[in-house]
Amino acid sequence: MNQFLFSTSWCVPLYSLIGALLTLPWAMGIIRRTGPRPAAYINLLTTVLGFTHSLFVFKDVWDREPENLLVSWFQAVDLNLSFALELSPVSIGATVLITGLSLLAQIYALGYLEKDWSLARFFGLLGFFEAALSGLAISDSLFLSYALLEVLTLSTYLLVGFWYAQPLVVTAARDAFLTKRVGDLLLLMSVVTLSSWAGSLNFSDLYEWAQTAELSPAVATLLGLGLIAGPAGKCAQFPLHLWLDEAMEGPNPASVMRNSLVVAGGAYILYKLQPILALSPVALNALIIMGSVTAVGATLVSLAQIDIKRSLSHSTSAYMGLVFLAVGMQQGGVALMLLLTHAIAKALLFMSSGSVIYTTSTQDLTEMGGLWSRMPATTTAFVVGAAGMITLLPLGSFWAMLSWADGLVAISPWVIAILVIVNGLTALNLTRVFRLIFWGTPQQKTRRTPEVGWQMAVPMVTLTIMTLILPLMLQQWYLLPSRESINWYVVVTLLVSTVVGVGVGSTMYLHKAWSRSRILVWRFLQDLLGYDFYIDRIYRLTVVGAVALLSKISAWSDRYLVDGFVNLVGIFTIFGGQSLRYSISGQSQGYMLTILVVVSILGFFISWSLGLLNNLHF
Repeated sequence: MNQFLFSTSWCVPLYSLIGALLTLPWAMGIIRRTGPRPAAYINLLTTVLGFTHSLFVFKDVWDREPENLLVSWFQAVDLNLSFALELSPVSIGATVLITGLSLLAQIYALGYLEKDWSLARFFGLLGFFEAALSGLAISDSLFLSYALLEVLTLSTYLLVGFWYAQPLVVTAARDAFLTKRVGDLLLLMSVVTLSSWAGSLNFSDLYEWAQTAELSPAVATLLGLGLIAGPAGKCAQFPLHLWLDEAMEGPNPASVMRNSLVVAGGAYILYKLQPILALSPVALNALIIMGSVTAVGATLVSLAQIDIKRSLSHSTSAYMGLVFLAVGMQQGGVALMLLLTHAIAKALLFMSSGSVIYTTSTQDLTEMGGLWSRMPATTTAFVVGAAGMITLLPLGSFWAMLSWADGLVAISPWVIAILVIVNGLTALNLTRVFRLIFWGTPQQKTRRTPEVGWQMAVPMVTLTIMTLILPLMLQQWYLLPSRESINWYVVVTLLVSTVVGVGVGSTMYLHKAWSRSRILVWRFLQDLLGYDFYIDRIYRLTVVGAVALLSKISAWSDRYLVDGFVNLVGIFTIFGGQSLRYSISGQSQGYMLTILVVVSILGFFISWSLGLLNNLHF
């Protein structure tokens, strides 16, 4: 039985795909009498099957050697398109995490979207989301991974634009799609290049090719930057980071998946591309710079946000920046550990914030307050999720940060400074958000807010327990360092940054009506961070302005040069035709003479232009 489940692990993505397809009659409005809920139950059932299957395999996969399955997709002459699947502890563990969080997000969505008649369409899109992510986890082919990333891009567009009747939602979906397309286009160029150079797009073959590849520095740099561009767009890294902030216009259950798993999908591909990226030191340095700038910059921006979801989404970009930094420093194992701990904690935070939005009907932090006594389960979930995000002993993120910093403290001590800054500012921001939502006196929209129903409470409580027991799971998987190998200097540094961040966040002055400071310097700083360093305006003046100018030039050239020349030819044709009709005599010998004279003149000019008349002597 175990062997059968292991050999059929490639079926896990098909469960959710089948569930998504079965919801189409309800999503398309073909079945109306039953309402949309049967579609949700079908999707839940297929997700349970996928989670159970992957969980049973994960229990026994530690005793097995990783296996690769090769599936031939298309073959013609010398073209052979095939994709490989990897069955290993990492890939199967990723499918367990994906299907488990997807199951909790779907149960959560039953309560969050209970009155939405588009519930079936949402569950169908969420099924495609889950199928693409599960396939990405077990994919051992760059070709298949790229195709699944495209499915994620399309699913993101559809889920962000779920409430398409709102103009702001449509704009957010469009911007998210186009921003990702920039990175996907550059990634596609690198994929095509690798397919011609390496002869295969399977990761195992690419690793063998990378060991003997001899590329010039310029070519290796361009290849590496192209491979980085795709994950940078998916993980909302600078300069392709603006889409995640706007994507918060979508339903909150989709935000749970997006901020915990979807952004991690791009980082997972980056992790698997490490041997190829190592061919270019410039590409690795680009990862380090991009990750450092995004981690520090996004954390600063999150401090000035008054929208609860946007404040948390910027911290997602920041932690993905830490993952990019880890991959750039060839710390792949640490990157995976960061992805695991961040996914669970961030999913819990977004479920808690979604519960607050559901009961208060607002996302504005200045309109909240005093919810801790009215929503105890939601308050506990937020506190545990926030503790799981920062380096608070003994929760999971502490060990992820420690394992990274401990190995680099002697080689690159500046990494400790970035970790301390990001961790301290994240602790400060989460404390600020907690005080604005749950502490203080109740506001108009929070005076009569009850706790959410069981459909939303059960996933939150489950994730709360999972966040608390995550260190025990890491210990069981032998991922925690031994007591003798711990660098206590790093431990103290990380814990001090957490204490300082929480202390400053607890004592700083927060006034509900304080939208902008009256002090000019603080107002400038507040606006600078609140508007994300004005990067969107810079893009509007530079990239968008240049594209608009080129489009105007192209439109003018098309209207006045191309169309003008065609219209001129047409006018001459009409004029010539009108002129010739007055010379009609009806005599065929006259027509033949005219044709003969014109052909002779044309022949003379053609011969003269080709130099055929130079040899003639008269």
